[in-house]
Amino acid sequence: MTTRRKLLLLSGAVLAMPALPRFAAAQQWPSKPIRAIVPFGAGSSIDIIGRIMLEPLSAALGQPIVVENRGGGGGTIGTALVARAEPDGYTLLIHASAHSAAPAAYPRAPYDAGRDLSGVALFGSVPNVTVISPAKGIKTLKELVEAAKKGSFTFASAGVGSATHWAAERLRLAAGFNAVHVPFKGGPEALTQVASGEVDFMSIGVSSGLPFIRSGRLIPLAVSTLKRSSALPEVPTTIEAGYPDSDYTFWNGMLVPAKTPPELINRLHEETLKVLRQPGVIEKFKPQGIEPMPLKPAEFDALIAREIESNIAIVKAAGLKFN
Repeated sequence: MTTRRKLLLLSGAVLAMPALPRFAAAQQWPSKPIRAIVPFGAGSSIDIIGRIMLEPLSAALGQPIVVENRGGGGGTIGTALVARAEPDGYTLLIHASAHSAAPAAYPRAPYDAGRDLSGVALFGSVPNVTVISPAKGIKTLKELVEAAKKGSFTFASAGVGSATHWAAERLRLAAGFNAVHVPFKGGPEALTQVASGEVDFMSIGVSSGLPFIRSGRLIPLAVSTLKRSSALPEVPTTIEAGYPDSDYTFWNGMLVPAKTPPELINRLHEETLKVLRQPGVIEKFKPQGIEPMPLKPAEFDALIAREIESNIAIVKAAGLKFN
């Protein structure tokens, strides 16, 4: 063998060396507990849905998945933790469509939503339902809009840039009324304030809102989906109520730090799909009104990219100011 050929083979082997430990680690994954960050408080829609998914996923992977609620900043605080984490499959982000709204609401967030995280799998979409206290004497969305146009109204959210904030803004813009945004640290706290009448209304994920609706503490006025929710079949959509372009897709899913090895992303994707097909999970999802969104990782990333662009355009066109 010539000296030149030996050098070429040796240099090729050296170049391949850094990849070998990563490949071995990927083959052995997971070999220790996994951390799942939920960037909103306990009891939020994404927290409820995430925990339904993570318990059977933990069993399938053979390792504990420890859930950490890191709320605040419209989801950006918890998301930043994951964006900075090692891309080794041991830190997951359980998030919602607030992720793609963050660049519009938080342009100075310490991460790039489209580049620093990669989509793994969508759990599905959840209808947002606009709710109000019975004490307000309002029974339809049209009555809410008319009252808001005449007086000073407020709406609650789980934080600036959260899905609850975005859904209400979309409705407000489509219906043409003004209202003061009152952000809270989480959905449950915001719902309590709406139920007490301290804040006028809120657009919240059905998963979180149902207990308040069923107990009679809140009245559901409309859902944000294109078709009625199976969890609230008697409640019209915002479009049915007469407000075009008021719909809002509130997806929920799993992401990981960018540069996570593709083989780990694909493994997580496939295991998540298996969990979504489990009868027990389907049964738990049914009352939440969750609709399937079976996208591949690359399609999930493309969805996020489109939403980021669309949300920034809406903010600029409407002149929205996020307080």
